[in-house]
Amino acid sequence: MTSTKNLSIAHKWFEAFNNHNLDQLLSLYDEDAEHFSPKLKIKKPETNGLVKGKQSLHDWWQEAFEQLPTLQYKVTSLTANENRVFMEYVRTVQGENDMLVAEVLEIKEEKIVFSRVYHE
Repeated sequence: MTSTKNLSIAHKWFEAFNNHNLDQLLSLYDEDAEHFSPKLKIKKPETNGLVKGKQSLHDWWQEAFEQLPTLQYKVTSLTANENRVFMEYVRTVQGENDMLVAEVLEIKEEKIVFSRVYHE
């Protein structure tokens, strides 16, 4: 896969996320995809920060969208190669301080197979 295709996946990812469109967002993921997030580790300690599979991703994001209806990500930088995209963005939620975030999407056969979030 080319870096251009992976950048396209990242752009689609942000569009789906910011529209809180779970079906569109999940369509970018492999059925067995895994996602790691420090927020997940705090809110659901039993996961140790890792969810596996589309249903778990769906449940995690649906809860976030319901609890944070103003949640948005503003892209500041995207860097891609043939295997992954490194994304930097600002997490905004009305009434909360903005948060700088970095996230890596690992992509195989045009599907995200693993994502990892980094922030303070």
